[in-house]
Amino acid sequence: MKITLLVTSFNSLSQLTYTYLKDKDYFVDIVYSNSNTKMEEINTFKPDIILCPFLKDFISKEIYEVYPTFIFHPGIKGDRGAYSLENSLSLKNWGVVILKANDIYDGGDIYTNYDFKIRQTTKASIYRNEVNNSFYATLDDLFINFKDAIYTKQILNPLNNKPNLQINWQKDTSQEIVNKINILDSFPGILDEILGMKYFLFGAWIEEKLYSDKPKKIIAKRDGAICLGTIDGAIWISHLKEIDKFKLPATYVLKNKLKGIKEHRLPLIFDKSYKTFYEISCDIKNDIAYLYFNFHNGAFRAEQCMRLKYAIEYIKTQVKVLVLMGGDDFFSNGINLNILEDSKKNGEDGWSNINAINDLLKSIIFASEVITVASVSKNAGAGGVFLATACDKVISSNTTIFNPHYKSLGLSGSEYHIYSLYKRVNKDIASKLLDNCLPISALKAKKINLVDEVFGIKTYNSDLENYCQNLIHNEDEFDNILWNKEDYLEENQSQIEQYRKNEITIMYDEFWNKDSVFHKLRYEFVHKICQTSTPKRLKYKENKNA
Repeated sequence: MKITLLVTSFNSLSQLTYTYLKDKDYFVDIVYSNSNTKMEEINTFKPDIILCPFLKDFISKEIYEVYPTFIFHPGIKGDRGAYSLENSLSLKNWGVVILKANDIYDGGDIYTNYDFKIRQTTKASIYRNEVNNSFYATLDDLFINFKDAIYTKQILNPLNNKPNLQINWQKDTSQEIVNKINILDSFPGILDEILGMKYFLFGAWIEEKLYSDKPKKIIAKRDGAICLGTIDGAIWISHLKEIDKFKLPATYVLKNKLKGIKEHRLPLIFDKSYKTFYEISCDIKNDIAYLYFNFHNGAFRAEQCMRLKYAIEYIKTQVKVLVLMGGDDFFSNGINLNILEDSKKNGEDGWSNINAINDLLKSIIFASEVITVASVSKNAGAGGVFLATACDKVISSNTTIFNPHYKSLGLSGSEYHIYSLYKRVNKDIASKLLDNCLPISALKAKKINLVDEVFGIKTYNSDLENYCQNLIHNEDEFDNILWNKEDYLEENQSQIEQYRKNEITIMYDEFWNKDSVFHKLRYEFVHKICQTSTPKRLKYKENKNA
């Protein structure tokens, strides 16, 4: 079957759909909805069906009257409009539907649906987890029901409304403020005024120990976040965005306006004994450490790399197995591009960031006294993929998407990827992964030996725990892994370090040369510049042999 994905951008759900279809051996072409040649691309490919996993535009008749076209809508039956998830967070249950496009906005027949429970979290987290996983579970049903013409009528309720949310610092409790911010996180954010300037607020956390006699007063800062008083305590805000700019850690935005505000530090590894803002935490159970690093959008600043490195070096002396768990929504996406875009010294800060993440990976690669396991239950991209492959074992959920490449941002890459990638896959496969710049599914990653095991998302945590316990209980295997690793590292240490030097040598110009294409592509990425043509790497004729 020939399938076109008509998308606004190649986001996480679009990538999940793409890799799912590729694994099923469908012929897949991608068309950006704002492409100047959109109709030409569709008509040239002549798809049997068009899927729209992420589309902000209304579909024209010239498309849906010629090609059966299906819209992925993150709402239950009867929900219509662009603000489904924003309106779902106050409920206990929600769901997704896939409906056929017609002349009524979200009014077509429903060919499949899936329900899920709502967590107390952000809109973005619901999208990246429950929504993505639900659509993944419905794709087979869509094709069966389309073939057999099985569908139900959509309920033509009025279009859902955009929430009109504002924070009333004199009346709203801490939890009410957090709930409001969550509804509009990660886009567009909730607009408020701090220290006389208007900002969009993101990343809200309840604080249980600090408080202020004055609501909205900034009383502390920590790891880029600020703590503000409320009528019943305090909350943390991790990120701010100036109007018409991009998202940054709150302290980076406020800068010298925070003179005199105390840095309220936590232990390197927080024990989660009370509610507050933290990024690194650890659970230790039966000689296994589960290390969490919940960095915003999976992007690692230089100082975050350093803190995580120190945490790893400490924890690896306490246990037999160290599991890198990643964060709530991402495992890792490598270096922090927003910080570099904000910097007046792009080269210097980029160089600092890449060397810091390399130091972090070195602490993992040369951890000869413990078995390291990467638990990639969330998506990983660029250096984040090679953060995982630096470990002895790589475990993934079946819905995880890997983007093991750098070139789409004009970088050659580092993070010891030459070492860890070529250790797992042959050179031909490695070259394709790095050059094609395409996502791959967890199942494909296992097939090519990029990951060791893939577990279903519903039983992932228990399967991961059992896997790690089995590593310990099988004493012969455990000892062999450590002995072989120690011998290998001892014999190859200089070569592994040479890989890093070779990578960094190539990257030097990419960071420091003002004419480097990286600076242009980073700007477009950070500022979310809409592309008016579909990237060639996503076209079927360009990647059919990938």
